[in-house]
Order: sequence, then C-alpha cells, then structure tokens
Amino acid sequence: VESNKCVDMQIVDLPGYRGFAQNESGKVLCQQIEQLNMSFLSDPRNVILCVEEAGDAANLSSLRRVADCDPEYRRTILVRNKLDKYYEDLSSDNINKWLEGYGDLPKNLTKFALTLPHWSEGAPPPAKLAEMRDEMDKKDLNKAAQLGATKKFLGMVGYGNFAAYMERRTEQMFVEAIGPVLTKLRDLEQSMDQRENELKDELEHSDPQQMLATVRSCGMSFANCLTHVMEGFIRSDINRMTLDDELREFHRYHQQLGDSDTFLALPSEDFGSLDDYIEYLRSHIKVPAFEVAINGGAQFRRLMFEVETFLRFSEIGIETKKRDVLQSFGISMTSVTWREVVVKLLNHDAHQPLQKRVLYVGQRVKWFFEQQKAPIIQFMKSLKGSPDEKIYSILYSKHAKMIEENQTIRKLVFDTYDGVVHRQLNQFMDLFRSTLHATFSNPWVFLKKTSARLDDDDIASECLLPSLDDTKARIPQEIQGRTGIERTVTKWLYDIPTEPHRIDEAVDQVQLLILKVYSHIRSQVCDQVELFAESFFKLPLMRRLEEDMNKVELSVVDKEGYRHRREKLTREAAANQHGLKEVQDCLKILSAFALKHASA
Repeated sequence: VESNKCVDMQIVDLPGYRGFAQNESGKVLCQQIEQLNMSFLSDPRNVILCVEEAGDAANLSSLRRVADCDPEYRRTILVRNKLDKYYEDLSSDNINKWLEGYGDLPKNLTKFALTLPHWSEGAPPPAKLAEMRDEMDKKDLNKAAQLGATKKFLGMVGYGNFAAYMERRTEQMFVEAIGPVLTKLRDLEQSMDQRENELKDELEHSDPQQMLATVRSCGMSFANCLTHVMEGFIRSDINRMTLDDELREFHRYHQQLGDSDTFLALPSEDFGSLDDYIEYLRSHIKVPAFEVAINGGAQFRRLMFEVETFLRFSEIGIETKKRDVLQSFGISMTSVTWREVVVKLLNHDAHQPLQKRVLYVGQRVKWFFEQQKAPIIQFMKSLKGSPDEKIYSILYSKHAKMIEENQTIRKLVFDTYDGVVHRQLNQFMDLFRSTLHATFSNPWVFLKKTSARLDDDDIASECLLPSLDDTKARIPQEIQGRTGIERTVTKWLYDIPTEPHRIDEAVDQVQLLILKVYSHIRSQVCDQVELFAESFFKLPLMRRLEEDMNKVELSVVDKEGYRHRREKLTREAAANQHGLKEVQDCLKILSAFALKHASA
C-alpha cells in the first residue's frame, strides 16, 4: 500500500496462533503456522509487532510465544488493539497502571494501546479510512486524558503516537544499518573502479595494432617465470604430487592419448603392473621425497632419480649365438680381430634396450614440463601484494591476469609452450640417439675412465696453485691413468682363443666380454642421464622459450577472436561505468544522510 498517510515500513502479516485443534488436519495446520511464524520471528533483522486485544496483561498468549525468540523484548513492540471496548474497565485510579501492564509486562517492552477503524460487517465504511483512524486516535487520547493519564503514559495511547514512534524506529534502524551499507558500497566502488582500469588496459592491449605485442609480452613473462618456478616456489600448491600420484597420472595421460604402446611403460617385463614398479621404488630403491607432494625444480630432481632407476633395468636380453660370432668375422683386406667382432655384435642389437628406455625418459621429462603451466601462472598471480612483489617485474601479475581472462592469449602462450617442449623432446631424442650410436660404434673410447682423481687428502692439504713443473708431471700420469680399463679389455680380447676347434669357448668368452662392456656403457649412461636431460632438454628449453614466445604470430582466426573479445570488453566497460556511477550516487546520498543524522 502506498500513501502519504501511511507509515513508511514493510509489514509481513503472519497468521495468528491456534489454541487447539479439533482433528488431525487441524494439528498439522497448527504446526505449519508455528514453523512459518518461527522463521520470521527468529530473524534478528525483523522487528516484531505483537498485536493483542486490549484486556488483562497476564493473558497475552501471543506475547509469551514472542518471548521465546526475543526474551529481552529488544525487537518487540506490543500493540493492544480495540481499546474502545475496554473503556468501561478503565478509571482514573487504574489508567496509568493498566497502560504500564500492572507489573505483568516488562518495563523495557515498548507498548501501545489504540483503536483502529471498524464498522458493521457488510456495510460500507462511513468515511475515509484515514479520517476514521484520526477520529479514533482523538477519541482514545481524549478518553485517556479525561481519566488522568500522565504525559508519560499518554504517549502510549493512540495511533498517532504509534505511527510517530514507528517512523523514528525505522529511521533509527536505517541509521544503524547504514554503516555496513556504506562500507559495502565503498568496497564495491573500489572494485568497480579497479575493474574499470583493468578493462581500459585490456582494451588498449587488445587494439589490433598492439595485440601481437601484448601476446608476445605475456609469453615472455611466462617464459621468464618458468625459471623462478624451477628454482623453487614455496607458496606453490598447484599440481603438487607424490611420486605415486605422478607416475599414475603420467600413465593415465598416455593411455588417454593412446600412445602408451610407443615406449616401454615399465622398466622390465618382470613387473606385472605399475603397482609393482611403484612398490619397488618405494620399498627397495627408497626414492627421496617419494611420499612428499612437490612440484617445480624439486619434482624434477626426484624425476631424475626415478628415470635413472628405470634406465638401469636395461639388459641386452639376447644370447650371443655361435652363428652370429662366425658371421661377424667375415673377410677384409686386413685381418678381422675379436675387437671388431665385439663392436659388430654390440652394434647389432645391444643399443636397442637403452634406446627404448631413453624414450621413456624423454616422455617423462616432457610430461613434467607440460604440468608446470599452472604453477607458473600461480607464481605470476601470487606476486601482487606479497613480500616478493618488489623483487620481480611488476608486469608478471598483470600478464598472469590477462592470460587467465583472455582465452586467445592463453591459447597462444600455452600452445607455443607445448610446441617448444615437444621440439625439445625431439632434439633430446636425436642427440641421445646420436650419443648411443657413437658409443656403440666405438665403445673402446667410451670405456676410458676419467683421468682425474679425488682423495680425501686432497681436500685437507694446503691449496696452492700448480707450477709449470707440476703441470708437466701431472699430464703423463693422467694419460696413463685413463687407459686402465682399456688395457684390461685388451688383455681379455687377447685371451679369446682363435683356433677353430675352440670356437665354443670363444663364443662364451665373447658373450661375457659383451656383457661386461655393455654393463660399463649402461652405467656410464645412467650416471650421466641427469647431465643429458639438463644439457639436451631443460637448459635449451629454458633458454630458448623466451625467444620462441617473441616469435608468436596471430592467425586470421586469432585476429577475429580478438575482434569479438574487444566488442565484449567494450560492452562490459560501458555496463561497469554505468554501475559505478549509480554506486557513487548512492554513496553520496547515504553519506550525506549519515552526516546529517550524526550532526543532529
């Protein structure tokens, strides 16, 4: 109802309580009324107008129910209606006591007694409702004044006093609630103002003349932050995995791609399943940080330990046959020695087990780097407002937000990153394959051990720069020291019989020599697998990623996507600006009202 003759408040008229029920459906209705009323009465934001018929204050049943939700009557206003019917019971002796409640009503309870307009049922109202209400108000006040009600209690009589109190109470409630509203509006204004600046920046960067530079800048920031993530980012909690979870996710990923049969999924056929291999790593190898969920550089170091274990399962797996040994002799312009026979047999199939397992190493490293995209974005975002904000570029957090919100930038940066990772996998495999071919083509060079020697006494001794005489004396010792294994292998070659009738014995010794040489090569390769992964995969990736990001080009589809994105941003900016103006206007009006009320 809207009228200038109404109190400015919103009322929810709740059903009255029922004292008894004649049947089961009546009981259900009573319960439903109590549940409905309780949902409104228990809300601390609501003010309760408890309307009772004027009479004995000790018999106000609804007020007792209200006391269950508002025991201190801070939100309750008692309205005793139909005062005109109680005129005969009032006198100058009891008027003040009755208005106070005869001690049955709490003194802090706000209460009013009044008469509302009424007329005979079925008959039209004799006058306008507002006029009848004013007439009843005057009648109630005159009656209370004639009976000698004091000024204090006279303010509890009549609709006029009730309406004036409700207007003051509503204003007071509004003032009390305006503080949180102003705080909320200020926060909303700040967020909308920040969003306006963000939209303005993104519109500038999504300009057709600048969007390519924007994509490249975001990509270069992304590439730079890969180094920081690999160095160890403590606050990172995305894609953290235990080794168990990491291996299962890796195998699940390749099963979904359908390429798990292109490389060895398990290091040996003796492992029945992935669970067996994981249990072996946990219980027997005891991989460091097996049960710790980590990412970044720490995860890469643990991965290197696991792939080295995987590589060490490499075995020739094929027994050298007499036919292969005889076939290897052949004929040449010069005599064919056992040295050439061993090289031919190693070249035949010995490098294949290592090569298959190296592919697993490459796929593991590739998958690891693909999982670092989310930690990189988290690192870039987390810098804003952190203690490390001043250490790194201020563009990192800004570019991270653009990568997250702009799908075109996100796709271009991530696709370029994945493409670089895949390229490094191919280069890693090519370089490793070339290394294995060169090793098995001339294994004798690879068998030379290091010429350096480290002893505990060297650390404890006094450090002096070597003189020229010291250097001259050192070089012959080192050259002689690195030929130790070569001399041993040469002795074994000379011990292999060359007589035709001892061919079986020669085959056995050749087989033994091949196993020993292969074992040494495998150990050398496994010892250096982390060096190979660092040199052929990780370092080229981290050094060249920024260069590749700087070469990103936009396709026609990308340009069209940017156009649609720019149109969407324009609409969003207009809506945000309109909303910001409305918030500022509301804030201005409410602030002025609060200031006026505080000064009053």
